[in-house]
Amino acid sequence: MRHALVRSVSILVAATIVTFPPPVRAQGAAGDASAAGAQIFASTCGFCHQDGGRAPGRGPKLAGIEKPDDYLLNRIRVGKEGAMPAYGRALSDSQLRALVAYIRSLKDDAR
Repeated sequence: MRHALVRSVSILVAATIVTFPPPVRAQGAAGDASAAGAQIFASTCGFCHQDGGRAPGRGPKLAGIEKPDDYLLNRIRVGKEGAMPAYGRALSDSQLRALVAYIRSLKDDAR
């Protein structure tokens, strides 16, 4: 019985580690935050926002988006019912801000 409990807890801990991206450390420069955001984006957002957010897919193209940062933070945090999952519980505030920094770093080649 005890071994089953230990095994169950171990599996739960391992699943949690795999599920959540690593926390983003405090960033000194916007480029560092953008690089951290690129890693999070690739593992969390890239399935729907194609080509690293530079092309539409299941989600819209994000390069050149003209929405304010607060809008982007809120959309990532709470999602959009039926269109985008909420990441507010899975990502820390610094990870959310790193994602916005990454999105802001994308160049819109269509302009």
